[in-house]
Amino acid sequence: MLTASMTLDPAFRIAPVHRRTFGSFVEHMGRCVYTGIYEPGHPTADADGFRRDVADLVRELGVTTVRYPGGNFVSGYRWEDGVGPKDRRPVRRDLAWHSTETNQFGLDEFIRWARTLGIEPMMALNLGTRGLQEAVDLLEYANHPGGTHLSDLRVANGSPEPHGIRMWCLGNELDGPWQTGHKTAREYGRLAAETAAAMRASDPGLELVACGSSNSAMPTFGAWEAEVLELAYDSVDYISLHAYYQEHDGDLASFLASTADMDHFIESVVATADAVRARLKRTKRIQLSFDEWNVWYQSRFHDAGPPADWPIAPRVIEDRYNVADAVVVGNMLISLLRHGDRVTAASQAQLVNVIAPIMTEPGGPAWRQTIFHPFALTAATAAGQVLRVEPDAPLQETARYGEVPVIDAVATHDPDNDQAAVFVVNRSTTEQVALGIDLRGLDAHGVADCRTLSDDDAYAANTAEAPDRVVPRPNRDIRLQDGRLTVVLPPVSWTVIRLALATEPA
Repeated sequence: MLTASMTLDPAFRIAPVHRRTFGSFVEHMGRCVYTGIYEPGHPTADADGFRRDVADLVRELGVTTVRYPGGNFVSGYRWEDGVGPKDRRPVRRDLAWHSTETNQFGLDEFIRWARTLGIEPMMALNLGTRGLQEAVDLLEYANHPGGTHLSDLRVANGSPEPHGIRMWCLGNELDGPWQTGHKTAREYGRLAAETAAAMRASDPGLELVACGSSNSAMPTFGAWEAEVLELAYDSVDYISLHAYYQEHDGDLASFLASTADMDHFIESVVATADAVRARLKRTKRIQLSFDEWNVWYQSRFHDAGPPADWPIAPRVIEDRYNVADAVVVGNMLISLLRHGDRVTAASQAQLVNVIAPIMTEPGGPAWRQTIFHPFALTAATAAGQVLRVEPDAPLQETARYGEVPVIDAVATHDPDNDQAAVFVVNRSTTEQVALGIDLRGLDAHGVADCRTLSDDDAYAANTAEAPDRVVPRPNRDIRLQDGRLTVVLPPVSWTVIRLALATEPA
C-alpha cells in the first residue's frame, strides 16, 4: 500500500466556493432537449412537456446555472424561430450537427423550465452567422420590461415578466475552423467589443463572456486570448475555456491524470489575461468561465461521421460512462475549485443524454450515469471557502503528462455550518493509498460522512437495467484520532469526506 499525506489549515484560503461552478449546458444537439428535458406525452411530462423524472434528477445533481442553446448549434441559430405559437415555428436544418430542428422548444420554454428548477440561465449569442443587431434584439426581447416591439412580443407570447438574463456568451468557439462563421482573433475581438458595447448601452450590469480557445491544443492558443482581450478587455468580464478528455489506446494512467492539462490550461489563460491587463494598465481582472468541460470520447464521434440524412433528435455522442470516467470528472471538479480565485463560472457539457450525467429513453426511464455522483456530491458538499492543500504523494509515470502525484485533492471550510470537506482522487491504477490528513486548526470532532466511488472493474458502468451498478459507497476504512485523519483510498477512486467541527459550548 502506498502512503500520502497533506495538511488542512483554515488560514490557507484560495477563494469562496462559487455556486456557478456547478453549472451545466443544454444544447440543441442530439437528444439533450427533445426526449431529454422536454418530451410531451411522456408519462412524467408536466403541462409544459417537461419530463418530471429528469427534473428530479437535475435537482439532485445540484445544477445552479445552465448555458443555452449552444455550443456549435448557436452559430447558425435564429432565436426568433423558437418563440411564438408552436404551430407557426419554422422547421430548419442545423448545419452544426447535420440534423433537423423543429423549434418546438425555444427561449421562453427554456426560461420557464429553468425557473421551475431555480436555475440561473446563461444565454449564448449567435456571432457566427449573425451579429450585433440580433444580439441587442434578443436582449430587448428577453430582458426589457415592456413597451417596445420586441418586449411586447415576449409578453404576447406568454411571458409577461422579463427573463432577467444576466450572463451572456458572445458567441461560441469562433476560433475553431469547424464553427459556422469561424473568425480570426482580430475579426472576433472587434465584433465582441462592438456587441458588448451595444448590449451595455441597454443594460450596463450584464456579465459578458468572450470566446477563448476551444482547447489548449489549438494552434492559436494563447495568441487568440491575447489578441481578443487587447480589443475587448474593457468590454467583457470573462473569457471562456473548453476542454474534453478521453482515454486513448488503453492508457488509463494518462487519462486519470487529465487534470494536469486542465490545470495548465487555466493557469496559462490567467497568465495571458493578466499580461494584457498589465499592458493596458487596467485594474480590472478578467475572470474565467470554463463553460464546456467533461469526458468525451471524441474519437468515436468522429469515426461515426455525420448522419446520412437530416434526422430529428438523433442519438449523438451518447457516451456511456464508467468508473474511471467518474474519477476524472471528480478530479476536474477538484481543479475547478482549486482555481476558484479566477474560475468563477463553469458548465459541464451536457446535461442530458449528450455526453451527460443523466440518461433517458423516449417514453421510458431516466437514470444516473457514473459521472452524476461526483458532481452531485461535490455540489451538495462544497461550501464556504476553498482551502489550498499540497498533498505529499508518490509519483506515477504517465505517457502524456510525465510524472504526476497519485493523489490530487482540494478542501473546503464552512465555519458558519461547522463543517469542512475533503475531495480526493487516487489516480493509481493498481495501488491503494493510505492518506494521512493533519487537520491543523480545524478542531474536527468527528467524520460526518465518507463515501468512495470505486469498483474492482474500472470500466463498470450504469445502465437502464442496472442504474445503481456504480454508486458512491460508505468508506469504513477511516479513522480520526488526535487531530489526524487516516483513510484508505482504493485505486481508481474518488472520495468525499465531510468533517464535523467542534463548536463552542452555549
